[in-house]
Amino acid sequence: MALTDTPSPEPPGPDHSRARGRLRWILPALLLIGWLALGGVAGPFAGKLSEVQVNDSASFLPASAESTEVQELQALFTDNEALPAIIVAERASGITAEDAAFLQQTTAEASGQPGYAAPPSPPIPSQDGQALQVIVPLDTTIDVADTVEQLRDNLARAPDGLTVLVTGPGGQAADLGEAFAGIDGLLLGVAATVVIIILVIVYRSPLLPFIVVTSAILALSLASFLVYLLADAGTLTLNGQSQGSLFILVFGAATDYALLLVARYREELHHHEDRFAAMARAWKAALPPIAASAGTVIAGVLCLLLSDLNSNRGLGPVAALGIVASFVATMTFLAAVLALLGRSAFWPYRPRLEPTGTANGKDASRSVWAKLARRIEARPRRYWVVPLIGLLALAAFLPTLRADGVAQSDFFLLPVESQQGQEVLEQHFDAGTGSPVIIIAEAEALDPVLAATRIDGIADATATPDPATGQPLVRDGLVRIEATLTDAADSAAAESTVRDLRSGLASVEGADALVGGQTALQLDTNDTSARDRTVIIPMVVLVVFLILAMLLRSLLTPLFLMATVVLSFAATLGASALVFNHVLGFPGADPAIPLFAFVFLVALGIDYNIFLMTRAREEAGRIGTRDGVLRALVVTGGVITSAGIVLAATFAALSVIPLLFLAQIAFIVAFGVLLDALIVRSLLVPAVVREVGPRIWWPGSPDRKEGGRHRFDKESDRVTVDQLLK
Repeated sequence: MALTDTPSPEPPGPDHSRARGRLRWILPALLLIGWLALGGVAGPFAGKLSEVQVNDSASFLPASAESTEVQELQALFTDNEALPAIIVAERASGITAEDAAFLQQTTAEASGQPGYAAPPSPPIPSQDGQALQVIVPLDTTIDVADTVEQLRDNLARAPDGLTVLVTGPGGQAADLGEAFAGIDGLLLGVAATVVIIILVIVYRSPLLPFIVVTSAILALSLASFLVYLLADAGTLTLNGQSQGSLFILVFGAATDYALLLVARYREELHHHEDRFAAMARAWKAALPPIAASAGTVIAGVLCLLLSDLNSNRGLGPVAALGIVASFVATMTFLAAVLALLGRSAFWPYRPRLEPTGTANGKDASRSVWAKLARRIEARPRRYWVVPLIGLLALAAFLPTLRADGVAQSDFFLLPVESQQGQEVLEQHFDAGTGSPVIIIAEAEALDPVLAATRIDGIADATATPDPATGQPLVRDGLVRIEATLTDAADSAAAESTVRDLRSGLASVEGADALVGGQTALQLDTNDTSARDRTVIIPMVVLVVFLILAMLLRSLLTPLFLMATVVLSFAATLGASALVFNHVLGFPGADPAIPLFAFVFLVALGIDYNIFLMTRAREEAGRIGTRDGVLRALVVTGGVITSAGIVLAATFAALSVIPLLFLAQIAFIVAFGVLLDALIVRSLLVPAVVREVGPRIWWPGSPDRKEGGRHRFDKESDRVTVDQLLK
């Protein structure tokens, strides 16, 4: 038989087709079973993260910080690590003997129990005779919150008319722990409810939202399991804020990635009858933008490893693990479930095979995004100039954002006992009583060191006495001095006093004095946060730019996209300053707020531009850049807007925790994400690309239709939105 007569292969028989069909079921089924098993093992660890939290601010600073050195040297003078709690009792008509006896007896009984580093001080009367205070040293090796709670229960039996409150660093630590109590269940419930409601509206399906939320919960389980193991081993530092950020970040990112994959899958189901073939094409098309998005966020948050604060440095890998888990869960578990369910996942609006020119079962030319694309097509300059002016106007208010620190008593958005107690303490005593400034100096320089403490803001200063002789206690040639502040220990005025004190002691020859204590700790934390901003923010910009350059194979496009995101960030902080200062009346913000906001907004905000511009580059290879960006806007508009709304809503859920820091992060990220999704990505970016054309891809261009030319040769070369959608 001649070679030309070789018969063509016979089509596979029924048995072979059935075998191939079974094989296509096996991988998704195995992935589904594997994830459910993993969820059963890892799921409980989300509720155990509070066991490995460290919320003591002293542990956040590096060993090189002056207040950290003082804390280590204090071990020379005491065997116990103590955190002072202050009991303040007030009676407007004047303290009675019964009041003093009650405090004396109650604190004496409490001091014999675990949780106390040393006996409490005797009741100290105020000069006006209307208040008493007792300083209670708490043992930090035992849960301070439990000790304070028991102490408050004992003090609740106070005589009628006597107001007794527990404040000071110990009381504030207990109230902070109470604020974070139940953070896992509360945030998970709020975030899941918000996401389900939004997805039901988006998909009009009762089944699909629960599939997406299940994928997010499994991602959170995996992330929590990994974070627990690393925190328990001491590899990273986890606190309540980073745990809350992990929960929200995982839910938001997993839902965003799910929206993109689901949208692409539904699009392919309109063009492929076979669900497995549709998923294969959808998975392949969705992988690059989702991987780029995840990689950008991971690289951005890992820049926090450059921080000198252990709390910030710990958030980097915590958030990165959350993003990794979200990506893996979406591309494996969610893809497997969708492939197994096929069109049934979208019930009752199952995707059907549709003719060309339709998208998601609808005539694409009639969509909201097609109408917007027509307007940008007609007047592109209007649609980038007006948003630019608006963003610049908001950014002008950025300098009014007060982010130089707030008092610890202002951390809480709802009234707490430590906050009320501090107000009573300030009315009757030196506000810094109970939280002294600690000075460690050479014993030979004791007198000049004491002389240097006589400055405004310091009420008095005394050296720690030797119990045996009453003389200043000397250990390894060092003495310990306690200086009482006239202002509240957590106030800006107290920080200024500590700064002046350090400056004065630096000039005392031979003293080698170090200044620590709660106020110095807060000052060093704020200064370190300010340093972190100057180091980490430029690094985030550089890292994200490099990722975009590799993804889009361009230098100009990443510069343009980074400029829009940075401008959006500035506008967001400007708007936040207006809201915080004039609407909500916040006292200020933590210095870490701009850093966290920048990392989250740049890493997350660039996602929507990645989704848009990767699709625009794909389309540019077929129909040119100017038309490609409009088609990209039409086909990605709905999913990106939905993703932005979901992410903003999940971050807004942080506001249910009544803490100033989390409420501010919730507003900033939610507002910034919406600004990026609805204004920057929907109007400014496509309008600029439409006007600039293929030059936006410099130094190369993916355009084929335009042959690499920078402009159309004639008006007839253009195609309308309706034509490019066909």
